Amino acid sequence: MFSTPADRRHAIWLSDPSFAAAEIARGLGYGAVILDIEHGSFDLADLERFIPFLRALEMEVLAKVLGPERGPIQQALDFGATAVVIPHIENASHAKEVTAFAKFPPLGDRSFAGGRTTNYGGFTDNWVRRQDTFTRCYPMIEDAGAIENIADILALDTVDGVFVGPSDLSLRRERGAYTRTDGDFADLAIVAAAAAEAGKPWVLPAWSVEEKEFAVRHGADQMALIMQHGALAAGFAGPLDQITRIRESR
Repeated sequence: MFSTPADRRHAIWLSDPSFAAAEIARGLGYGAVILDIEHGSFDLADLERFIPFLRALEMEVLAKVLGPERGPIQQALDFGATAVVIPHIENASHAKEVTAFAKFPPLGDRSFAGGRTTNYGGFTDNWVRRQDTFTRCYPMIEDAGAIENIADILALDTVDGVFVGPSDLSLRRERGAYTRTDGDFADLAIVAAAAAEAGKPWVLPAWSVEEKEFAVRHGADQMALIMQHGALAAGFAGPLDQITRIRESR
């Protein structure tokens, strides 16, 4: 369908279920999508349709769920998400409780639903093992307690890696608005080092050149390179800049 191979390391960040945005990104070679369900305008009907569409495009789907609760986590996985990204993890104890909802017993406490992921049939022990192995659970490191407990969080069997939330982390570490200060990058370095020590991946929203360079140097497994609204703003701004320069040159 697409001549450009998908690169799973590179993701776009979507705040609503734009089929066109997904197709454009896939055509360019993006191999992953982060769905901001927490702050975006997705409802359950959107996710039920959009997630399988993205998977059919051969894109990984990282669903940043509504909150650190059983329902949103299980729903995203039942719809076929590749990974759940769980916001507002407070510390290692909280991570242990919440990430269990992404894995089946005896590893965790996910409830079986059937449906799409089982081809609308029953399930086997082998299916459970595949789900626990290949659907990933990424608690977000965006609270002060989470980064202080980063090693213990990464040590959990129900945790496959971590996803950094730099803006909230800066606020909660009392640095104010996130402006990519030395303190911000020091925190990112803590996460990267802990992930490397644990042998687990970490994921970063990397909007700026500095963040992209940092992510490459420190071995980020995946990066969100641009968000939907930022791409629209840049696209709309370009023609205005062009016509302004044309008029000024007359």
